[in-house]
Amino acid sequence: MNRLVQSLANYREFHRDHRNVLTHAVGIPMIVLSVEVLLARPVWEVGGLTLTPAVFMNALAALWYLRLDLKFGLLMAAFLALFAVAGHQIAQVSTFAWLGGGIGLFVVGWFFQFVGHHYEGRKPAFIDDIRSLLVGPLFMVAEGLFALGLAPDLQRQVEQGTSDTPIKN
Repeated sequence: MNRLVQSLANYREFHRDHRNVLTHAVGIPMIVLSVEVLLARPVWEVGGLTLTPAVFMNALAALWYLRLDLKFGLLMAAFLALFAVAGHQIAQVSTFAWLGGGIGLFVVGWFFQFVGHHYEGRKPAFIDDIRSLLVGPLFMVAEGLFALGLAPDLQRQVEQGTSDTPIKN
């Protein structure tokens, strides 16, 4: 089983209840956006590029996704870039609104996560494996593709996978 399938299958073990998946479809984008907003300051202009802590975080996350799978890595890098642009735009407001908005998105996003795990009756995946914080957004993208009828082979492999084998680095 390849690393992408294994990561998604392990995460799915914690996300079988459709209400949990639905709350994650709302909460995970909110959390990702909140992190982008909160890390959008300070801003450094270097050689015509706008650099922020979010840019560095996204580069590291994109590298991790690319190590799992080239196509999904590129897709995740594109999504992270879109969220980074949105986060940067939101961060241009007053300091109070920037912090309030970023923290508010973060808290509400995690509220959705924990409500979902209440329905699931199981603890969040990141309790057992911190990498699940990166797998969550990937899982939601994969679930979106599956809902659109795309990536059926991956969907079949993920559904057949088990979490008995730990993820290898």
